[in-house]
Amino acid sequence: MSELEPAVRLAGVSHHFAEQRVLHDVELVLARGTTLALLGHNGAGKSTLMKMILGLISPAQGQVEVLGQRLQCGERPTSIGYLPENINFYDKLTGHEVLSYFAALKGERSTRVSQLIEEFGLGYAQHKPVKSYSKGMKQRLGFAQAIIAQPKLLLLDEPTVGLDPQASQFLYSKVNQLRDQGCAVIICTHELNLVEPHLDVAMMLGRGRCLAFGSLAQLLAQSELGVQITFNAIESVVSKHAPLAEFYHQGDLRCSISQRAWLIQYLTRECGIFDFDIKNPCLADIYNEKMTQMQSCNEQGLSFTSSISYSSNWSLNNVTP
Repeated sequence: MSELEPAVRLAGVSHHFAEQRVLHDVELVLARGTTLALLGHNGAGKSTLMKMILGLISPAQGQVEVLGQRLQCGERPTSIGYLPENINFYDKLTGHEVLSYFAALKGERSTRVSQLIEEFGLGYAQHKPVKSYSKGMKQRLGFAQAIIAQPKLLLLDEPTVGLDPQASQFLYSKVNQLRDQGCAVIICTHELNLVEPHLDVAMMLGRGRCLAFGSLAQLLAQSELGVQITFNAIESVVSKHAPLAEFYHQGDLRCSISQRAWLIQYLTRECGIFDFDIKNPCLADIYNEKMTQMQSCNEQGLSFTSSISYSSNWSLNNVTP
């Protein structure tokens, strides 16, 4: 696989089970060294999409390319790591035995096992049976097996469910390390507040369709949500500066993303206001907006279409501060 070749390419991917269509014409080009958050309601098609990328099922229509290889059902590139939502190991095996087993399967040396046990802080428990491990320990062990062969593409399905904040932060620190080393990472999660600081791009699925795709900055720019700005004595300031009246709403100033820079400049230069709070819409706000729009279209019998282009090759150079 060349350095310029994307880690994942989906072209017009659709799929159905019996009479139920679960994916509708999904497009995606995911660059190497990129973390993608795969978001959506239960039944949105996220698991089906991940199974296609893993080579477990084939699309009814469209093409799936992973690490430069066009996949057929049952084919799976060796440079993929996967951590399922509910990971199960043989309870009577020790942590060291579990990793040794996966190392042997993937042709890795025993030194790699020792390295990961140390890296994931499992040294004190490596010779204890897995049945004695806590949820966090099992998740660390599962993550270690997923990256034991140093994958070029890593898929994580709900990796932080049931983990405490410290364990979740540890996991995302490892994700960031892998991304910086050129690994593409796909994280399927409902914990939007946890994944937001670590994603490069997000794909939002709803009823099998891609509702939105892009970096957080791109999603914000396309959103109809506004920025909220608050400061002391806001009513008095607004009454003295007529241009602010159109932005005033229930005790704060609200504007679009595109108007934010102008409004801040006006407050500092014309009003002498430097102490204010700015609340930008977060990932959860954008997600809720898209899901509400989709539901509204469904109730009216309309088809929801996103104005965001989600089929272009994305890189870190596309991020806007």
